[in-house]
Order: sequence, then C-alpha cells, then structure tokens
Amino acid sequence: DVLHLTGDDLQRAIALSLEESSRAFRETGITDEEQAITSIAENKASLKRTHTEVWSDSPNPHDRKRQENCPVGLKNVGNTCWFSAVIQSLFNLLEFQRLVLHYSPNTPVDLFVCAILQEHRYLPFMRELRHLFSLMVGSKRKYVDPSRAVEILKDAFKSSDSQQQDVSEFTHKLLDWLEDAFQLKPKNPMVELFYGRFLAVGVLEGKKFENSEMFGQYPLQVNGFKDLHECLEAAMIEGEIESLHSENCAKSGQEHWFTELPPVLTFELSRFEFNQALGRPEKIHNKLEFPSLLYMDRYMDRNRDITRIKREEIRRLKEHLTLLQQRLESAADQGPSNATEPQQRVAVHKPFTQSRLPPDLPMHPAPRHITEEELRVLEGCLQRWRTEVENDTRDLQASISRIHRTMELMYSDKSMMQVPYRLHAVLVHEGQANAGHYWAYIHDPHHRCWMKYNDVSVTKSSWEELVRDSFGGYRNASAYCLMYINGKKPFLIEGERCHLASPALSGLDKLPADLKEYVMEDNQLFDKELEEWDAMQARKARQETPATAMLTPNMQGVIMAIGKAGSVYDKSGPEAAFFKAFKVEYARLLRLAQEDTAPENDRRLQHAIVYFLHNQAPKRILERTLLMQFADRNLGFDERCRSVMKVARAKLDLINPDELNMEEYEMWHQDYRNFRETTIFLMIGLELFQKRSYVEALRYLVYCYQYNKELLSKGLYRGHDEELIAHYRRECLLKLNEHAASLFESGDESEVNTGLGIMNELVVPCLPLLLADEAEERDMAAVEDMRNRWCSYLGQEMESHLQEKLTDFLPKLLDCSTEVRSFHDPPKLPSYSTLELCERFGRVMASLSRTPADGR
Repeated sequence: DVLHLTGDDLQRAIALSLEESSRAFRETGITDEEQAITSIAENKASLKRTHTEVWSDSPNPHDRKRQENCPVGLKNVGNTCWFSAVIQSLFNLLEFQRLVLHYSPNTPVDLFVCAILQEHRYLPFMRELRHLFSLMVGSKRKYVDPSRAVEILKDAFKSSDSQQQDVSEFTHKLLDWLEDAFQLKPKNPMVELFYGRFLAVGVLEGKKFENSEMFGQYPLQVNGFKDLHECLEAAMIEGEIESLHSENCAKSGQEHWFTELPPVLTFELSRFEFNQALGRPEKIHNKLEFPSLLYMDRYMDRNRDITRIKREEIRRLKEHLTLLQQRLESAADQGPSNATEPQQRVAVHKPFTQSRLPPDLPMHPAPRHITEEELRVLEGCLQRWRTEVENDTRDLQASISRIHRTMELMYSDKSMMQVPYRLHAVLVHEGQANAGHYWAYIHDPHHRCWMKYNDVSVTKSSWEELVRDSFGGYRNASAYCLMYINGKKPFLIEGERCHLASPALSGLDKLPADLKEYVMEDNQLFDKELEEWDAMQARKARQETPATAMLTPNMQGVIMAIGKAGSVYDKSGPEAAFFKAFKVEYARLLRLAQEDTAPENDRRLQHAIVYFLHNQAPKRILERTLLMQFADRNLGFDERCRSVMKVARAKLDLINPDELNMEEYEMWHQDYRNFRETTIFLMIGLELFQKRSYVEALRYLVYCYQYNKELLSKGLYRGHDEELIAHYRRECLLKLNEHAASLFESGDESEVNTGLGIMNELVVPCLPLLLADEAEERDMAAVEDMRNRWCSYLGQEMESHLQEKLTDFLPKLLDCSTEVRSFHDPPKLPSYSTLELCERFGRVMASLSRTPADGR
C-alpha cells in the first residue's frame, strides 16, 4: 500500500530520513568501529598498565642531536604513536602550522565566554601545542617530548563517563579543540581548512528531498573494494536510486554530491569490522589502492548529470564484460588444451593386473581399427577446431581489454580533471584489531620525496615503500587515513602565504617572539648538556691509565727478539741490538697479520699491532706502539734487556710531539680495547647460548652486536663477523619468544607472568634493534614471526584474565619504535690475559664450526 502523507507528515518523514541518513553516515566511519574494537577491553579501563622500561634515551646527548635539515621526531611517551602520526601530518601543512604558532585568544571577554561555556580546556592544550610546534621548528634535538599536550588530551577523557576511548576519538577530540580554539574568529580557519559540504539528494518512499550537510573527515568502507574510487562510488550512493529518474517509484535511496571540498580532504578508511560469530573485532587486511593524484570532478554536484551518464555507461559495460568473461571461461573449458591430437599409447608393464585382461582388449569400447585416411581427416578437423577456438579466445580477450581500457578512460577527458587533489600524508596502522602501531608517510614538496615519521625516527622513504605498507595485503600493515590537499592551493604545504620556511629548517627568526625565546632557552639547556657530557668524557680520559698499560703485551716475542740480537749486542752494543730486535719483532708480527687463518685462530687478539696492520693504521702508530713495548719496565730482569729498554726509552723521549698526534694514537688503542671487549661479549654470549641460558646470552649478544657495529662502521676488519652475531642474537630472541609463549599457553598464573616478564623485559626492548635501518631481511622476518605468534591468540578462546593480560601486552609488542637505544647497564666483564682470551675464544668458535647453528 502507498502511504499518503500530508505536508507536515512529509516534512517529518524527510527529517527522520535525514537523521537516519546522518546516523548511518557516521556509522560507516572508523569511530564507531574502532569503539567496537575496544569492546574486549571495556572492563579493563581501571586496570593499572605497567611497562618495564628496559630502554632509555641514550646518555650521550650527541646521539640525540638533530642532524642538519632533518625534521624533528616525537618521542613515544606510552602507546602514543598515533599522536605522533597525526601531529606530524598536520604540522607539515604549513598553513596549519602558521595558524597554531600564531594563535592567541582574542580578548579577556573571549576567555570569560569560554569559561562560562566550560569549553576552555582547549586553551592549555593550544599553549602546549604551540610550544611543541615551535620545538619541531627550531629545536637542536633529534626528537622532542609531547607529554604535556598528550596528557591534557587524555585528561579530557578520564573525566568523561566513558570508560575506554579509541584512537579515532582522541583524533576527533584533537580536531574539535582546534576548531573550538578559533571559534570566535569572524571565519573559523580550521573549519575553512578541513570542512566541506555535500548535498544529499534523497528519495523516501517515492518522495524526493535535498539537504546540504557539512563534513570533516569523510568515512569510507574498505571491505569489498579494490581502490579508492570504488570506495567513493559506493559511499556516494545508498540504496535504490532509480526513483530519482522516475516519478512513480516507491523505492528509497540517496546520492551524495560534493558542493564544496575543503583545502585539506581527509578520508577515514574503515579497516575494522565486528565479527558477530566470534564476538570480537577483526581487521580487514584486503589490498586497497589509492592514487597520489586524485581527481574529484566525478563527485561534484555541478557534474551531477554527466557523472550519472558515465555511471550508467560503466554499468552497461560491466554487464557486457561479465558476459564476455563467461564466454571466455566456456571457451577455456573446450579450448586448445582439450583439443589435443591423438597420441601414440605406450605399453606399460603392470605385474599385478596385466595378466587379468587380454593384452589386446581396451578398457573402454573403442574402434578396433582406423585407416590412415580417416586419421588424416580427424587430425584436420581437430586442428581447424583448435585454431577457431584460439581465435575466438584472442578476440574475447581483446574485447575484455578494450572494455577495461574504456572504463579506465571514462573520466580522463579534460572537463573531468579540473579538481585535482594531491596526496599529502598516509597514516598507517600495523597490527590486529585491538593492538597495533601507527606511523605516517608525509610528502616533502621541497625535496620531492616521501618521509617516514615513526615516532623519534624520521627517515627518507619512497613511494614503493609507502605502497607496500599502506595498500594492505602485505603483513599486517595498511593505511587507515589518507590526507589529500587541493592541488591548486600550494600555499598549504609550500609556505607561499606562511611566515615560516620549510619545516626542515630551523626558522627560529620567523617564530613569534614568545616562542622564539622558549626554543632558545631549550636549545641553551641542550647545549649545556652537550658541554657537560664532553667535559665529563675529557675528565675520564685524563683519569684513565695510558693505553699501553691497558694492553697485555706479547712480552715473550720481545724477549725472543732481543735474544736473537744477542750477537749484535756483543759486537756493536745496546743501540745496534735494539734496532736488530725491533726489526725481528716487527717482521714476526707482520707475518702473523698476513696469515690466512680460521676464525678460531684470530691473530688480531694476539697483538695490537696485528690488529693495526689489518686495519692499515699509520706507520707512526705502529712504530710507537712497538717502541712502548721495548721500553716496558718488565724487561729489566737482566743486563742485556735493561740496556735495550734504556735505548727504547731514549728513542721515545726524542719523538717530536708535533709529529705524533696523541689523540690519534689513543683512538687506535681505544678501538683495540673495544675490539677485545667485543670479543669477550661474543665469547661469553656464545658459551651461554650453547648452555641454553638464553636470557643471559641475549644480554651479552645485544651489546656485542652494538659495539661490533660501531667498530665495523670504521672499517671491515675492525670487528667480528656481523652476520654471526646477528644470527645468535636472533636465535636467542626466537627461543625466548617461544618459551614465553609456551608459558602463556600453560594458563598457570605464575608461569604466565614469568612469560610476559620475559617478553616485556627482554624481547620487546630488543625488537627495535632488529628493525633498525638497513635491517637484515631475516631479522625483519623474525620480528614478524614473533608478533604473529602472539597475534594468533586473538582468535582463540581463553579465560578472561588471560585475555586481559594479552590485551595489555600486545600493544607493547606491536607498538615498537625503530629508535635504537641501549640497556641501562651492560654486563660486567672479567679480565683475561691475552693467552687466556685467545684459547677460550678459539674453543667456542671451533665448537660452532663442529655444530653449526640452525639456519646457517
């Protein structure tokens, strides 16, 4: 039956339709779905979350010093990588940056009004955001701390009635406060920057209506679509819309047409859905492509008529395409692969079955005889049929390709390429539905490249890396938010209307006076920290014993060399004997350096000069080092050695300090001390690994790898085999991860806590080392294996207390910054003589060659 409405009834129906439409529109966004994501943890809002901070900022401030022209990162202050991704994307909009930096409340009256309306909480937030942005512009630090701004944002939710808030709600609160901060301006610049309008053209039970609505972040469903245009097409049409083109139709539906697009157009990609059967949220990992240049003409209200024509044409083409594909599949079923020519049968001897049937009787009824002429006719027919099928297949494939090409070019005419939007930022989520890590790819228009903003780490990237991490379908990473900017308004990112230069430059002189002073004070504090560190290192250097005293000299070689020079001593005296012994010992060490030995016989451990020769140390360093050994007081046990020692000391006194750079000399010996320490770390770590003491082994191997990496950065032969150390470090982590997972699976409270303690205190803090720049693919794969091991529990039934612990732990495992830091305290190393170190290191290395590790 058709319901006849009065004028008032019609208005109420339209209003109801718009309300439902608006609600449905909001429900397609990420906000409500991400709220569903947190349903698992709704009862755990009051649960105290603890995180054992094994890692800390590097004590050396030079490691935290900003490199020239490099953007400033943001420190992750506790599962806040989402804040870093959002803020960096906004900060790199220079028009937005200018608005924040030059923000100030208009008048005391404005403040009074805000206080009455209880909307004044954004004021302290804006103050902290201005401070944060000013540091991101002009700080000398590699990264800065956003804690104050984050805490104000979090406090707003703590005082609300809701128990658990999701990332999207924090983001919307951030944008709401930014909008409120400028609400008393004649024109709110935040609204002008981020908000647009669309026209809802609707039909409710045959009655047409139009309504204009404002939008900010535009939500798009991902599931079931292959690219951004498909998502947009689906979002612009809801329900049946045939009634828009006919007068007597009772169907309902609506279309959306943009009447005004914002300068910054943001799409929220809904990659989460609630699985009713399992009672939990799931992430959609499907691949979704999006372009770097997006033309929005087809969605504009002014192009409504032409777009409808093109949509109808595409619909017809798709129907035709479906028919062609069905014909192609049918042809494939009967195609050349099945139209094979008769082949000669080969007799196969089957000892268990052949005797049961006459050898000349076929298994199925078949012609007993075929003439040569009949065979030729049959072959000709089959060949002709095969050719016809192949031609039909090619024609079908060509037709299908033409239709695809026609659809691709449907909107490529000039009239539909007048509203360009360029991709500015992609916000990425890695992980599962209720746990993950966030980072952002942001385009740098000045250097024409993509930059990856991953908490404290800001690195140069590429479109290929962005595609791999953002399109989805690759591991667990995919884009959840796309930020496009109007291609005809370059001032948004290029600063044509801004008072600031590129965000990669300091720009101190272009900051407002109060912020300039604020940044200068912070930079002075950092300069003071650098000075104090340098002074402390200088004091330590002065207090340390000389380099040669730290070494264990090979005194036996020196004594033997003096013994070989005995006849020269008797004939020509101590000085000639010294020169002879010096040459003999140097020749011996040179032969050691030239030997090609196995790793267990590393000659570099036997003498510093062998190490120096391997690394092409200057001749003056070699000579002074050997001279110091001949001048050692321990040689004074007989008259001949004492005489040679005195000559060596006299030679030392004659060395011109200007000719020998003592800093360079100390540097070489410090490197050798570091090499010996690295060797001890490796030796003990491998011994512990072989004893299956993986917790202790990991601590030694982590430091071994880091120290060895520093040595290798100076030269190929400064340290040990990096792949060897990386392998055993990786194996330790994998074994600890597996052990911790087995403890978790036991369900026993004590064992579960022990397992999670291993993960929090050892495994999780080490993951950034495996994911550092230029990381080995095997290290990256190991990290992914460890994460997937724990993520696999998300789909399993478990007791509520285990679910709580898992939900608390997973963000720490997945929210892993790539900033490389170190443990608080390295293990204390015992001292070894050269002989002890060589023998013990040789034994452990030889045992590795006898029992190679898995995967090597």
